[in-house]
Amino acid sequence: MSGYLRRLATTGAAYTAASVLSKLIAVALLPLYTRYLAPADYGAAEVLFAAVVAASIVIRLGVIEAVLRFYYKAGEDPARVVATSFAALFWLATAAALIALPFAEPISEALLDQPAADLVRISIGGLWVLTLHEYLLTLFRLEERARPFFLVTIAIVLVAIALTVVLVVGEGEGARGLLLGSYASGAAFVLGLIVIHRRLLSLRLDRPLLRRMMRFGLPTMPAELSLYMLNFVDRIIIVRAAGLAEAGLYSLAVKFAQAVNVLVRGFQLAWPPLAYSIRDDDEARRAYAAVVTWFVAGCAFVVTGMWLLSRWIVRALAAPEFFDSYEAIGLIATGVTLYAVYMVLLVVLGRTGRTEFNLPAAIAALIANVALNLILVPPLGIVGAGIALVASYLVVVAVMYGFTQRLFAVPYEWGRLARIVLVSAALVGFGELLLPSDGLGGLIARAALWLTYPIVLLLSGFFTVSERRYLARLRRPRPLLTDLRRLRDRPAEVDGQVPEAYEAGLMDEDFRV
Repeated sequence: MSGYLRRLATTGAAYTAASVLSKLIAVALLPLYTRYLAPADYGAAEVLFAAVVAASIVIRLGVIEAVLRFYYKAGEDPARVVATSFAALFWLATAAALIALPFAEPISEALLDQPAADLVRISIGGLWVLTLHEYLLTLFRLEERARPFFLVTIAIVLVAIALTVVLVVGEGEGARGLLLGSYASGAAFVLGLIVIHRRLLSLRLDRPLLRRMMRFGLPTMPAELSLYMLNFVDRIIIVRAAGLAEAGLYSLAVKFAQAVNVLVRGFQLAWPPLAYSIRDDDEARRAYAAVVTWFVAGCAFVVTGMWLLSRWIVRALAAPEFFDSYEAIGLIATGVTLYAVYMVLLVVLGRTGRTEFNLPAAIAALIANVALNLILVPPLGIVGAGIALVASYLVVVAVMYGFTQRLFAVPYEWGRLARIVLVSAALVGFGELLLPSDGLGGLIARAALWLTYPIVLLLSGFFTVSERRYLARLRRPRPLLTDLRRLRDRPAEVDGQVPEAYEAGLMDEDFRV
């Protein structure tokens, strides 16, 4: 079991490392951006960024999701899967962009409540870029080639940020600069990746293969869109009910909540290839349960920090007119963690091939989200949107859990999960009710409380006996002679690899989940 956790951590860490560095750079530039952008300009750009992602989900028609499954599927040729899926996405993205361009102005009025055809035209070009960019990076994930994924992702981020700074700060382009900086640099890298992968790609479709892929992937598209709309429809409602400036505050809160999104993004990239590669069903059930427990524990630590320290984060990294964005940071971070739990359940559906069950779950969540936003945003603003986000993710997780347990029952560790939730909620409640909300003293007190999370989790009985023994060994330095003896007794490598049975036994002894 620990082997899967280690493999997930290794690939996830590589994917997350790229995301961490990019997010750190982006957050470090927020003091600059928020001083050169009004909340309304920032809100307009972020609404269009979200709209591009939503439109990309539609035109992908579940092809990327199908690639992740069919590449490993017995009886399918991986090379044909890659070539056909690229051809499908290229023609779909190109057609969608050409169809949307004449409608730029009405689209801007629908999304932004004001005419801004130039911003929408840039975003339509971004739709083509984003769709192919996501696919070309997926090629690295298929073979778990984390290093090139890391290098390419970091290069894209650095170039995009440099261009955005020039356009926003140097040229005063505002929202236009944010959009151009992201999509113009992305277009250059998309073309470069096409050249790099040119031997694998094709513009010709294998229609029988594509039909098989679509039968699997297409049912995931409406569900994925419905779920993403939870992160999009709230901004549209905020724009209509409270204005673009309030949408800018909410978008900034989403940006700050990316501290937990970094973990979720790495998990989202690393989890499906690992989960689908586990052939034995019983082994998969145990692995899925262990992954959920430990991933939720890690996310809860970050979410607790987001709740307790949100005021100081915003004061340090944003202009004063953006300060009220702190109110939604903890709620959004909680919602992002629930999304990660949903990802586990989605893979369970993918394993069974019953992806059609994802749609009713996502629609139920979307209906709840729209209803709650309409009720809560007018009186509560971005806090109401945050509450609606958390509630709607709870809905989708609950419905998906009901479906998946009937199809592929997983023995989730409910006692340990309950301890995680109770510890995190208790620390946040204590901090909000009893500790100062400003000043250096408040910061130190809340940070100290946050860092007690693993200790309180330990005292709650979360860790198993074997896990406590493992932690005790980590704290106790081991004599060099002991290490040498263990190395001497280690079986010889065969073809450069340690026998799998020995490695599994050693890890089970040290860290049994």
